[in-house]
Amino acid sequence: MAAVETIYTTPEGSAPMETVEGIEAVERQGLRGDRYMKGTGYYSGMDECEVTLIESEAIEEIRDDYDIDLSDGRHRRNIVTRGVSVQDLLDQEFRIGEATFEGTRPRPPCAHVEQVADESGVARALKNHRGGICVSVVGGGELRVGDELEVLGETDGEDVADAIKSRLTGQ
Repeated sequence: MAAVETIYTTPEGSAPMETVEGIEAVERQGLRGDRYMKGTGYYSGMDECEVTLIESEAIEEIRDDYDIDLSDGRHRRNIVTRGVSVQDLLDQEFRIGEATFEGTRPRPPCAHVEQVADESGVARALKNHRGGICVSVVGGGELRVGDELEVLGETDGEDVADAIKSRLTGQ
């Protein structure tokens, strides 16, 4: 069974990630109170994602292979899953709790994540599909730690492109 293991948010870019037991996903905006929904993230206005996912299995692999423990949220991703390859969620619509999402693109690591993690090798460790993915909120609602992740089917990708274009043009 695919499920949510941990949920992280932070109110502003570069601030430590904080765990929450539940949160509201807001359609085409992100997670209530998170930096990218508020427009205060490091990449706000440039290369932001509404919500990011990473696999707990990837975090464990990084710990085993690189001796780097990112289980405290220093991976900078919002939702940690277990039991599903997040890469398989790209171009898929899926439900977590009351909210519906669609996987839009991989979220590769960057120099910023390593700088904020304050540990050499983090960006390298997050490569090779361990960095997670970006997802868009297509239907708002509450989600909680322990909620099952249910794949609903493939998307055509047009809604995501329209949402990005609207956000960039300020509409």
